[in-house]
Amino acid sequence: MKLSQFKFDLPADRVAKYPSEERDECKLMVLDRKTGAIQHHVFKELLQICPEGSSEPYIKPHDLFVFNDAKVFPARLVGNKEKTGAKIEVFLLRELNSEQRLWDVLVDPARKIRIGNKLYFGENDSLVAEVIDNTTSRGRTLRFLFDGTYEEFKDTLYHMGSLPIPKWVRAQAEEIDTERFQTIYAKNDGAVSSPAAGLHFSKILFKRMELADVDSTFITVYMGNAHFRAVDVEDLSKHKMDSEKVVIPAESAAAVNRAKREGHKVVAVGITVVRALETYVTTTSEIREFDGWTNKFIFPPYHYSIPDAMITNFHLPQSTMLMNVAAFGGFDNVMNAYQVALKEGYQFGTYGDAMLII
Repeated sequence: MKLSQFKFDLPADRVAKYPSEERDECKLMVLDRKTGAIQHHVFKELLQICPEGSSEPYIKPHDLFVFNDAKVFPARLVGNKEKTGAKIEVFLLRELNSEQRLWDVLVDPARKIRIGNKLYFGENDSLVAEVIDNTTSRGRTLRFLFDGTYEEFKDTLYHMGSLPIPKWVRAQAEEIDTERFQTIYAKNDGAVSSPAAGLHFSKILFKRMELADVDSTFITVYMGNAHFRAVDVEDLSKHKMDSEKVVIPAESAAAVNRAKREGHKVVAVGITVVRALETYVTTTSEIREFDGWTNKFIFPPYHYSIPDAMITNFHLPQSTMLMNVAAFGGFDNVMNAYQVALKEGYQFGTYGDAMLII
């Protein structure tokens, strides 16, 4: 498929700047990928939704929800370049080596940063980093120069950073983001963006799932820059995705495989979960315990082996997230649903409304 096929007009005021007042009170569009039928609900009604023409709820006892329990860390730093004092923003992507304090980062403005430059952070320039390599156009490898233990270094780094709210949402993080930019089940520190589909799940909704005997399991996908890097080729087969770290515990793999064998639905909560579940699938359509990296890029046409349903947000034009959703729900179905969402006042982006594709 072509990049231009995923272009649509998204007014700036349709990108949500703040989350809904309560996590589970955003709008929820339900898309039937077989028929293209669309329903409109509120997210807290998730367990009561019936397919069109049926009186039986779609979600049944022992259907399995798969969540990403990655926790967002304060990945955005602001420092100054040596000698000139120019303001430089550093976006921490991934730690490469804890002993040597090596990190892959993005820098802005990148044109001012070269190998050998030193960057200073904090009051009295208490933290220093040296640029030791170039990676992508805006990417650099930094070595932080810090006298102290690794724990002290990490505490210092995180204390100086701020939550990396996407710039197209707001220029800077605010107090509300401390709670609402994390899922309620966030556990494993290291993601640079929140698994947005999971932001809609509240404690009350989790309790309702428990009472309805709906099962859940957790994997960890340390979301990086993969889905936020712009696609710059028209032919999607030539786009290369950045890698993200994935951890699928043995018990989670077993839960997914058991649900599939017993005829229960697997509901993937978010694009990161979908990507992880589809990365290493056996010839018998099972998954295995995994601790590694994935650079899988999913776009139409694609046959999914694991998820039976997907919960996701409404994504930006020409984004790899939209392409993944279109591969699952069907290109024509999803692009039509997006036009309906625009007409019906749905909000897009990280803090926007949700879609359930069944």
